[in-house]
This record gives sequence, C-alpha cells and structure tokens, in this order.
Amino acid sequence: MVVAVVIGVCVVLAVLAFLVPRLSRHPERGTQRTLGAGARAGGKAPGVLGRLFSKPFHSSSRAVSRSGSAGRRTRGRMPF
Repeated sequence: MVVAVVIGVCVVLAVLAFLVPRLSRHPERGTQRTLGAGARAGGKAPGVLGRLFSKPFHSSSRAVSRSGSAGRRTRGRMPF
C-alpha cells in the first residue's frame, strides 16, 4: 500500500514538474519533509533495526527527488 502511494506521488510530482517547474518545488519539499520525519522516527529504533526501519523512507525520498528533477529536466529539453 505504501509503495503504491509513493509511486503515485512520484508520478504526480513528475507531471507537475513538467507542467509548472517552479511551482513543483513546494510539493516536493513537503513530501521530502514528511519522508524525512518518517526516516528520523524509524531511525530511533536500536541498532540494525533503526537502519532497516529508516531505509524505506530514504529510498522513497530519493525517488521523489529524482522524479521531480526528471520532470523539470524533460521540460527544459523541450523545443518550445
């Protein structure tokens, strides 16, 4: 379920970044902030569990960042 939500956010963010590159920064930062809070909360578990619990949030954060930058990069390559 969480994977589907992250994929949905990535798709919406990429489309938003393609259509309105400047306005896509705010939703991207909000998503990054939310995922960062989850990673910090998961990281409070002791030892190896902390790394295991925070890893999905770090990889999701990286995916959101990549999708937003990919949308802006694609928009920049358009001929018009």
